[in-house]
Amino acid sequence: MIQTPDIRLEITADGSPTLYREDIDEHYHSVKGALAESLHVYIDMCWGNCVANRVDNCEDNSDGNTGIRVFEVGFGTGLNAALTAESALSNQIHTEYFSIELFPLNLSAIEQILPTIPDKYRSLLRKINEAEWDAPVNINPYFSLTKINGNLLDCELPTGIDAVYFDAFAPDKQPEMWSVDIFQKLYEAMSPAATLTTYCAKGAIRRMLNMIGFTTQRLPGPPNGKREILRAIKPSQTPDNKE
Repeated sequence: MIQTPDIRLEITADGSPTLYREDIDEHYHSVKGALAESLHVYIDMCWGNCVANRVDNCEDNSDGNTGIRVFEVGFGTGLNAALTAESALSNQIHTEYFSIELFPLNLSAIEQILPTIPDKYRSLLRKINEAEWDAPVNINPYFSLTKINGNLLDCELPTGIDAVYFDAFAPDKQPEMWSVDIFQKLYEAMSPAATLTTYCAKGAIRRMLNMIGFTTQRLPGPPNGKREILRAIKPSQTPDNKE
């Protein structure tokens, strides 16, 4: 397992922590508010959107059949996974979560951020980072996690993905992750009407997603953060899925 070098703690504008990776001059979360960005971009605009759509289209969701399958690009510190695990438990929505990371952080790096994480996420974040890689792990009764130590460029994706958190480093830092081939691969693994969100709202990325077949939306960004974020929806009916 490859480990990333030169990591240091920084506190973002909303008081929540992020880590700074010196070798590529990049932060793992927005310096304007790590927690606020993750909650807005991924929990509210992606996972929450999928849950709402599933509930609206389900006559009887009392038996837990509103389950959501999430695929995250860029496990990073595990913050997005911890927030999703807490939301899944609080809302009693079964969530199967897959996250891929080529350069997993040392647990010592995670120990830096734990003291500054809100109490309700701290134990989840620790448990998620201590979970075994490349195997499914039950984090709580409503959340299972599979951390994949690998390269998205050549790994096999789970099928039937309902939500994609696209949280790779910025296009100018990690351009190979923002390619037509990557987004096409994700599109093919996603269920009809599935949702993808990312903090990056650049026109080139939006046009690429539209070309592949997504319907894209520019949405307001988190408070005091980026002005806009991007949400992409796979059509509910495709040439391979005609009613």
